[in-house]
Amino acid sequence: MRVELFPFQEQALDELNRKIDKAHMMWSDSDPQAISFSAPTGAGKTVIMTALFEEILYGNADRTAEPDSIFIWLSDSPELNVQTRLKIESQSDKLKVRDLVTIDANFSAESLEAGHIYFLNTQKLGSDKLLTAVSDKRSYSIWETITNTAKRFPDKLYMIIDEAHRGTQTSERENKKAQTIMQKFIKGSPEDGLCVMPLVIGVTATPQRFNTLIEGMDSTTIQKVVVSAEDVRESGLLKDKIIIHYPEMELLANMSVLKSAIENWKQKCEHWENYCAQEGENAVNPILVIQVEDGNDREVTQTDMDACVGYVCDALGRQMLPGEIVHTFNDRGTLNYHGVEIRQIDASRIEDDHDIKVVFFKMNLSTGWDCPRAETMMSFRSAQDYTYIAQLLGRMIRTPLARRIMNDAELNNVSLFLPYFNENTVKEVIKALRENDSAGSTEVGTQREFVTLQRNTEYEDVFSAMKDLITYNIDSVRKQPPLKLAVQLSRALTMDGVDLNALDNTQNAIVSKMSEEIQDLKASGDFDKKAEAITGFSMGTFTFDYGDNAYTYDDATEQVQVTDFDIQRHFDQAGKMLGEGLNTVYWVKNAQKEKNDVQIEVIVLAQSTDFRERISAYADKLFVDMYEAKKRKISALPENRKQVYSRLTSSSANPIAIPWQLPQSIDFSKTDDAVRYDRHMYIGHDGVFETSLNNWEDGVIREELENGIICWLRNVDRKKWALEIPYKADGVYRPMYPDIIAVRADENGYVFDILEPHDDSRKDNCPKAVGLAEFAEKHWDKFGRIQLIRKKTGVDGKNHFYRLDLSKLEIRNKVRAITSNGELDRIFDEDSVRED
Repeated sequence: MRVELFPFQEQALDELNRKIDKAHMMWSDSDPQAISFSAPTGAGKTVIMTALFEEILYGNADRTAEPDSIFIWLSDSPELNVQTRLKIESQSDKLKVRDLVTIDANFSAESLEAGHIYFLNTQKLGSDKLLTAVSDKRSYSIWETITNTAKRFPDKLYMIIDEAHRGTQTSERENKKAQTIMQKFIKGSPEDGLCVMPLVIGVTATPQRFNTLIEGMDSTTIQKVVVSAEDVRESGLLKDKIIIHYPEMELLANMSVLKSAIENWKQKCEHWENYCAQEGENAVNPILVIQVEDGNDREVTQTDMDACVGYVCDALGRQMLPGEIVHTFNDRGTLNYHGVEIRQIDASRIEDDHDIKVVFFKMNLSTGWDCPRAETMMSFRSAQDYTYIAQLLGRMIRTPLARRIMNDAELNNVSLFLPYFNENTVKEVIKALRENDSAGSTEVGTQREFVTLQRNTEYEDVFSAMKDLITYNIDSVRKQPPLKLAVQLSRALTMDGVDLNALDNTQNAIVSKMSEEIQDLKASGDFDKKAEAITGFSMGTFTFDYGDNAYTYDDATEQVQVTDFDIQRHFDQAGKMLGEGLNTVYWVKNAQKEKNDVQIEVIVLAQSTDFRERISAYADKLFVDMYEAKKRKISALPENRKQVYSRLTSSSANPIAIPWQLPQSIDFSKTDDAVRYDRHMYIGHDGVFETSLNNWEDGVIREELENGIICWLRNVDRKKWALEIPYKADGVYRPMYPDIIAVRADENGYVFDILEPHDDSRKDNCPKAVGLAEFAEKHWDKFGRIQLIRKKTGVDGKNHFYRLDLSKLEIRNKVRAITSNGELDRIFDEDSVRED
């Protein structure tokens, strides 16, 4: 693959492989198989499927290559097929362009060829289409071609239904006659001569319709692979928020709202320009999408296009150039408003045309079209069109750089302006976005709920003093083998110029360790036995004597030497098991030896479970030591490169401390009952910070403010910028987010305190307390107070906050040893103190 898969994508890929293996074991003529692969909008379903094609055709560490496999990719749109094919070509470095075949009206073959991926769309499969009939120029209909393939190669044919929720709505009549094209592949169509496909993979964002389509087919076994919305959101592939702006009172002010939308778009342009310049990224060039009303025979649209274009020109202070404003109205050609030439364009071409700044839409959307550059949308549609608004907005939620922007929260949001909506109709838009998966895992809310906070300039010296603070990144991604992580980290350090010798040093260290293992095996005498099992084997013979009517068996008739071809194949498989091309690295660094000898050494090592455990432990320490030595230099890299290292550290089985760097701005959710608090490190554009705290949190921060803290931070749960601390529950590391970070000053400078008001009735008290204690043991020198806080009744009969300070050695040693909430309660009774 030319692109690196996100951990959740790799996990989905592994799950697909497992389900396919299971389907092949269970398949029979009377038991066809189906896999429903569902992932939210923006999850990269095509990327995952491309990687699957590579692994099936070329193999991996756990799968033998099947180069004679055949794939049919079925969609309901020729344009979608073109886009999918182009994506596969651009993403794969193994699949050959000549093996990607679009089935057109001239296609004719008895069966499909091995090793090919065929693209077919339902529009070519109607009863009146050339493909479905035999003629002088066609010996086989497409139905016969596919049936012949399925009958001859049932375990090699993969039928992929793309966007299985499209064109698959069933009625009673359709269920009886199986008329829909996609149903024919799932249920078979005797009248067309099409058999049931042995294996169907439904690739879909909304699995319900695909599952409903197969319901009642008792003969079909359905397996499911599901990518969660949370995993996609965590990856940063989608915008964090969709912010809906609407007039808070009903009035005719559509052009005033348009001006606000244009201003919002201008601000996003400025933010992106500054960010790209600072980070050395290519310009993003945000787009303003304006959705207009329908027209009639006399006019293109009832929306005043002339006024819209005029406001855009006024906002930019210049006349727009040809190509900067475009439209997607069908059969309208080039238009002219406010003296600006507005050409027609296919929606699929918008994203790659970087001259485009403004796009006028109605409701015509190309299947599969997405525009990550579209940052702001204004809709002149009425409230009854909320489903179409949601559909268009769903095309805008992918992030332009395929990652979350850490330093500027404004760049992780999409803004929607609705002049003809009110609070109730806005709720319909939000509901539509969530129900039809248009928003994927992106949060949806209004301008009152979602705000962007900036650093409070009064505390710039506090932000500067945070350079030695650390945090963790604990997530649910699949953990990677230490060997892979160590080599990938060293490669990144070398590529980024952090340590030009890192990759060579790491490879040399691993090869040296492998050589030590070989020497130990040879010294013990075990190596020759293992090598003999690889290089040769005995071939026994059965002999039948007709005279005696008896069998005889000779178990050592012939000793057969394994061919160089087979040794090479085992060597390649060993390389896949070790990963990162380490088999070849070992071979190169032992070039003075005979080729077969080196290959056998690698095979022996890769087949040894004990060796793999030892080399993993060695690589794990190598990885941690390397990161710890270079993490300060890593923190100074551009944001896109820092995220590479963040992905590596979060893929380690053991939590790794990383520098805690707060961004210039953060996104924040505000409820109607939000209260104003002073001295917060982030504030709104009005200089005010408002939030909703529970009684304990509110009481603690007010006590802190009275005690004279300099400032404080509301540490929001699961935000990427928040302080994160690992704790272990049920043998698995999980993240906790202490509620408050308070900043004090002493004779040595600023002191950063971690305060966690935590209800003593919760079951997670014990593991979180132990996690805080272990954090304090490792990082006591970087933070001040590290407190668990409870509200209790004092001897005076009044409620007070009692604090257990884990920064104190004696207390944290006690807490680290506990195994129950009862033991924690006892320590609280003995050692907690008040600070009021």
